[in-house]
Amino acid sequence: MMRIDAHHHLWTLARGDYGWLTPALEPIYRDFDLSDLAPHLAAASIEGSILVQAAPTEAETHFLLDIAEREELVRGVIGWIDFDAADAAARIDALASRKLLVGLRPMVQDIADDDWLLRPALAPLLSTMVRHRLAFDALVLPRHLPRLLRVVDRHPDLQFVLDHFGKPHLKTGDIAAWLDDISLLAERPNIVCKISGLVTEAAPNWQIDDLRKAVDHVVACFTPQRMLWGSDWPVVDLAGGYVKWFAAAESLLAGLSTDDRAAIFGGNAARIYLSSRGRQTSRR
Repeated sequence: MMRIDAHHHLWTLARGDYGWLTPALEPIYRDFDLSDLAPHLAAASIEGSILVQAAPTEAETHFLLDIAEREELVRGVIGWIDFDAADAAARIDALASRKLLVGLRPMVQDIADDDWLLRPALAPLLSTMVRHRLAFDALVLPRHLPRLLRVVDRHPDLQFVLDHFGKPHLKTGDIAAWLDDISLLAERPNIVCKISGLVTEAAPNWQIDDLRKAVDHVVACFTPQRMLWGSDWPVVDLAGGYVKWFAAAESLLAGLSTDDRAAIFGGNAARIYLSSRGRQTSRR
């Protein structure tokens, strides 16, 4: 079974649409391309990847799709469209004509209105995504999880992917509400959880045990068949880097069966993102 990194980014600063990416984030304030990522993938025996948007512009999504069309390593792209535009449905239709698009990700964590997910105008757009077999990657914070639950219930035919475990407050340890919300979300069959982005939510100089409670809870609630591993590279360079996070994930999941680990580290990403769109994986 092919190993897939289900969540990484690439960017070119001169594009000018990464408003969140400032010199204050010095370790990642530079250009990153596939040649920077390739050594990490090779070391981890990863043969494919899902490239994820990092800017709220359709221009960046086309930039990523252009990369994917040139580079066989990239199996699919999670893009962005302006869900608030009057012609948002038509924009989804147009972007979906590019077959390596496998999902869309509004940057909910950066939207001022905490109830944005509940807007009535969003419903027909999610139905449009279902028609094109696009996944909805949910980039949310813990306070959004109850709203996300309502949206997941309203759209049982749409595949949702919870990015970064919903960003639990690992630095403070204040995760009681997150634990409850994850349990409720996991009862819904149309959402899976991405094991990614945890180390940037943990305290500096984090240790594996700082992540264990959250990971064990998600494994228990979602089960390994509904989890996808992603590096969140290069953002992970703010909190130890690719190698340290990959080793931590392997350690945290070491108690699972070989088949379960294979599912988390690739099989589930292929099923969720690449069963009907994207660049198809070969099975061994």
